Amino acid sequence: MNHAPAAALQIKLLDRAAQPAWDAFVAACPEATFFHRAGWKEVVERSFGHAAPFLYAEQGGRIRGVMPLVHVKSLLFGRSLVSSAFAVYGGAAADGEEARAALEARAVAMADELGVDHLELRHRERRHPDWPCKSDLYVTFRRAIGPDHDRNMNAIPRKQRAMVRKGIANGLVGVEDPDPDRLHHIYAVSVRNLGTPVFPRAYFRNLMQAFGPDCDVLTVMAGDEAVASVMNFRFRDEVLPYYGGGTEKARAVAANDFMYWEVMRRAAERGCRVFDYGRSKVGTGSYSFKKNWGFEPTPLHYEFKLRKGDAIPDVNPLNPKYRLFIETWKRLPLPVAKALGPFVVRGLG
Repeated sequence: MNHAPAAALQIKLLDRAAQPAWDAFVAACPEATFFHRAGWKEVVERSFGHAAPFLYAEQGGRIRGVMPLVHVKSLLFGRSLVSSAFAVYGGAAADGEEARAALEARAVAMADELGVDHLELRHRERRHPDWPCKSDLYVTFRRAIGPDHDRNMNAIPRKQRAMVRKGIANGLVGVEDPDPDRLHHIYAVSVRNLGTPVFPRAYFRNLMQAFGPDCDVLTVMAGDEAVASVMNFRFRDEVLPYYGGGTEKARAVAANDFMYWEVMRRAAERGCRVFDYGRSKVGTGSYSFKKNWGFEPTPLHYEFKLRKGDAIPDVNPLNPKYRLFIETWKRLPLPVAKALGPFVVRGLG
C-alpha cells in the first residue's frame, strides 16, 4: 500500500489572507498570548513605521506555529529584531518542537539578512540556556480571579484593600471611554513625570481599532474630573490592564487602587479568570505596588542572539547612562514631551 509523503513544513510571512487562520491558531494554542495576535502587525507598522515580518509555520495547509517579529531601527538605540516589540511576551508559539525550531531558525537567519545588532525573544520560560538572557530585570504578575467579588476583594492584602475601599468611599466612578484621548493625556503626564517618553496618540487609537471589544479604556472620574485611566486587553479568560496612569490628584483620592479593582471587578463579571498585572522592573515603584496587591512576581526570560558585540543591550531607565536624559525629560513642559516622545519611544520597542 502506497502512502503519500507527509507535506513539508514551510515558514511563511503573514499576509491579510492568512490572518483568520493565524488568530484561530493563537486562540487555541496554550502557549500563545494576546501579543501573538495578528492585529499587532498592522498596529506596529502604522504606529511606528517599523517593518513587522510575522512568521508562521504551515504544514499541509495547517498552521503549526507563529512568531511575531518587529524590525526596530533607531539612531539612538541601534537595530534589532524583536519578538515582540512593544509587548511583554513573545517568541514562537507552536504545537510542537519541530515548528518552534523552524520558526526560530528562520528568525535567526532573518536577523543575519537584516544586519541587526541582535535578535531578542521575550519568553515567559527559559528556552535557550546557551543564549545570553535577561532574567533578573523584568517580572510579570499573574493571579487567578473568580466570579465572587467578595473573595476577589479579600484576596487583596488588608492595607491595599483599605485603599480600594477609600476610593469607593470617595465616590469614584469608572466609565468606559469610547476613545483614548483622556487616557493619552493622563498617561503622558504620568510617564513624563517618570522621565519616560510617551507613545503617540495614534498608537492607542490603532490598538482600539485593531482589537475591537478585546481592547477598552476605563477612566476613573472624581466628580467631573478624570483622575486615572487604563487601557485593558482581553484574551481568552484573561484581562491585562496594560497602559495606565493617574493625575496628581489620583493618589489623594486612591484612584489607582480603585481603578485596578474596577478593572478586576468588571473582568470577573465578563467571565475572566486570570488577572495579568503586567510587567514591571524589579525594584521599581510599580513592582512594589503590585506586590502590595498580593501578586507574586514571576521572572521573564528575554533571550538574545547577539550578532554584534558580546554584551546584552541595556536600554532601560535603570541604566545609569540614561540618568541625565531621564532627569531632563522630567522637566520638559508637557506639550514638548508629547511632541518629542513619539520620535524617541519608537526606537525603544
